[in-house]
Amino acid sequence: MEFSTWEPAYEAVLADFGYDRRADERARDVLAELAGPFDSARLDFSDRTVAVAGAGPSLADETRQATAADVVVAASTAADVLVDAGVGVDCMVTDLDKNPETARELTHGGVPVATHAHGDNVDAVREWVPRFEGEQVLPTTQAEPVGPVANFGGFTDGDRAAFLADHFGAADLVFVGWDFDDPTVSDAKRRKLAWAERLLYWLEQRRDERFAVLDGRRGDLSLSW
Repeated sequence: MEFSTWEPAYEAVLADFGYDRRADERARDVLAELAGPFDSARLDFSDRTVAVAGAGPSLADETRQATAADVVVAASTAADVLVDAGVGVDCMVTDLDKNPETARELTHGGVPVATHAHGDNVDAVREWVPRFEGEQVLPTTQAEPVGPVANFGGFTDGDRAAFLADHFGAADLVFVGWDFDDPTVSDAKRRKLAWAERLLYWLEQRRDERFAVLDGRRGDLSLSW
């Protein structure tokens, strides 16, 4: 994902939520100071099926589908559910807002963690990134990438996990633990899930593919940016 391609979607997200781009850039720069370059060769997903695990309530009943994939990329607390079920996690994607302890443990166990900086989590970045195993940290941003900090596309932990898997060459993506209509989430989370849905719709078009998780939902989706 070239930033010039991602930028119109990013600007639409900023406008919708009222986020400050400069705050994202400041957070990115803090992360760039704390993280070193990541060896991208370690995440070669070429010719492999990648399970993109969301943190929805359905995940507990879908762990077997994750096990059947070649690679598992877990978003946020999905990592906890999978680990508790005995499912190996090959990469975690997080903005450190819920379970940074899990991220720390995974890095010290040799698992890469795509650690995301944005305008609202600078304190968490400062606190936790130095506690991670440095070579396991894949630093990411939703703003323009700088230094070791990458931008593969995506907005929420879940859809960023899908864009990351695509970037690293996944042959097929399967989605487990995705609940766009979860009635238990806050209004703010519901709006973020709506964006995740739209961005997955964009990703499947870019891949010339159809994700089963979007079946029956495409008619309501727009890529207006």
